[in-house]
Amino acid sequence: MGKMDKIDIDKYKITDGSKFSLADYSTNEKKKSLDKEGGAALLQNDIEELAALQDVLYADNRHAVLIVIQAMDAAGKDGTIKHIMSGVNPAGVTVTSFKSPTANELDHDFFWRHYIALPGKGEIGIFNRSHYENVLITKVHPEFILNEKHSKIKNVKDIDKSFWQDRYKEICRFEKNLVENDTTILKFFLHVSKDEQKKRFLDRIDDPKKNWKFSTADLKERAFWDDYQSAYEDAIKNTSTKSAPWFVIPADEKWYSRYLIGKIICSELKKLDLEYPVISDTERKALITAKEALLKE
Repeated sequence: MGKMDKIDIDKYKITDGSKFSLADYSTNEKKKSLDKEGGAALLQNDIEELAALQDVLYADNRHAVLIVIQAMDAAGKDGTIKHIMSGVNPAGVTVTSFKSPTANELDHDFFWRHYIALPGKGEIGIFNRSHYENVLITKVHPEFILNEKHSKIKNVKDIDKSFWQDRYKEICRFEKNLVENDTTILKFFLHVSKDEQKKRFLDRIDDPKKNWKFSTADLKERAFWDDYQSAYEDAIKNTSTKSAPWFVIPADEKWYSRYLIGKIICSELKKLDLEYPVISDTERKALITAKEALLKE
């Protein structure tokens, strides 16, 4: 494998979206000193480190961590979650996948179903798709907004630029409130190319074990590729903040995107003041008494 290139995490981190352009970010980043086998070994190190960090997070019980994963179809969301979280304690991690909202969910504001799925103190919550669908798929298909039954939205023509700007502001307020209440938010956009998506779709069609992953709806949405790229750019541009940053991850190589995300999560968790609880003198004396009682059995 050779000596590993130093990874500059900050190059993927968007803390000020005002100058963001998706075109400036590659979907495929080659590292001369790192191959798939070497990347898998480094990812395993990150998995073990994340397991250790999660153990302290769970015991410390003062911080929550929300990981948001957004991407085009076939970009590798499920596989990323499966691999990176393979070593953690399931008791402290919850993965929520958001599909089309139900009638009950549509009777509430669009944050409601996400709010009730948020991680508690000591927990890691992963959103596979998230509240951002409300400025992504709904922006590409604004007719979906009508299902939310807004009192001021009578038809698609009422959904103008100011509507989306207000929605971005709502998302920023929502996330600001979470951060101010000890939730660390890490948002990942898996940036995959159109050619790579095509390759993965064909693989799903040709491999019987993967047929279930493919839907004709995926092909229909692919026709809106440019619209989705624009929607993602606008969302990242308007909701990237220092306290709730977006990370734009090159995703054409699955192993490399997993390695990057694992490293970033570990790096960000280490910034928290995590520590195992220190017991009082009274509690320590009780432990000594309990130990003596056990040894006398």
